[in-house]
Amino acid sequence: MAETYHLVTLGCPKNKVDSDKLAGTLAADGMVPVDGAVDADLIVVNTCAFIEDARRESIDTVLALSDERRDGARIVLTGCMAERYGGELAEALPEVDLVAGFGVPVTLGHKPSGDAGQDVAVDEVPVTSFDLLNLPRPLSARPWAYVKVAEGCDRACGFCAIPTFRGPQRSRSVDDVLAEVDALAVREVVLVAQDLAAYGRDQGVGDKAIVPLVEAVAARVDRVRLLYLYPSELTDRLVEAICATSVPYFDLSLQHVSLPLMRRMRRWGDGSRFLERIATIRGREPEAALRSNFIVGYPGETEEDHDALLDFVAEARLDWCGFFAYSPEEGTYAADLDGVVDGDLVAERLRELGELQDGITAAARDALIGHTIEVLIDEPGQGRTHREAPEIDGVVSVPEDLPVG
Repeated sequence: MAETYHLVTLGCPKNKVDSDKLAGTLAADGMVPVDGAVDADLIVVNTCAFIEDARRESIDTVLALSDERRDGARIVLTGCMAERYGGELAEALPEVDLVAGFGVPVTLGHKPSGDAGQDVAVDEVPVTSFDLLNLPRPLSARPWAYVKVAEGCDRACGFCAIPTFRGPQRSRSVDDVLAEVDALAVREVVLVAQDLAAYGRDQGVGDKAIVPLVEAVAARVDRVRLLYLYPSELTDRLVEAICATSVPYFDLSLQHVSLPLMRRMRRWGDGSRFLERIATIRGREPEAALRSNFIVGYPGETEEDHDALLDFVAEARLDWCGFFAYSPEEGTYAADLDGVVDGDLVAERLRELGELQDGITAAARDALIGHTIEVLIDEPGQGRTHREAPEIDGVVSVPEDLPVG
């Protein structure tokens, strides 16, 4: 009888792609997926380590699954948290049988060597850090799929530890990406990477290799969507390429708008530059949808900085916004900065921004009443227009009898 596995994914869309690659590898090993941990011989948790809340969720998930597993079942911890804190996690979580960094999951379907119950140290497992990016994956059960085009990041944002454990940017070849797109056979492809617009730069193929890639994917599927664009990389050429697809959707990684704070974040831009770019996009495509995320409470954030962000949100009127409390990350530039913002004040600022954006988002949805829109049916009774990224933004309720896809 085939061994079974249960795979839990935490964190961002890039992690979901990694989990698809893990699922493909486990299937190739002859393992069968099951819906619950109680029925699994192997439980795999693909973790997130971006901020403290994500790390806490990862640990809580492992503990809960350990309580559910049956006798003899193994738990493997992989993903960002495993890569960043491998040795520490192996010691701190005796519930886990193996802590495996990126690439290691290609061996997850095999039993560890040694006596039953013997601990396996991280450095005893062969690590090939680039395997996941190019491994095959199973067909998507949905009419859309994330496709990761690169791994790692070359930037040095003050708050972000990702480059320390994901490494420098490593782009896939165009042929590999297109082969995966063809194999998935979906209606919508969502391209993802840590620094998507910098795709191909590490291969010496030019500053905007992302443009011909978008064009090539658009020739194969009905919808192409890009997640996370660094604002300084959003050239006129890239804007044109995105608008030429059927998905004029711009997910801009802004993080804040106050010039002094942006410099403290080691980020490019400010509110006036961002507003100018947004106006250009809307002038080119009035139906464009825009999303961004902002950090609240970064060290040194003053009332003036917060007011500048409030003013920007009110003027920009983005379709979707996320606001997140700053999380100090070991090994980052910001970890040792002065000017720590009181937690209660951060919570108050988050509430103020959230209430403002809720009204803006609701008004944008109300403005669609009376319009005819094209919707991709993701599941019975639920679809999305070009304005909604899957699993992130809103949805459109539709009749239950409309076929998926």
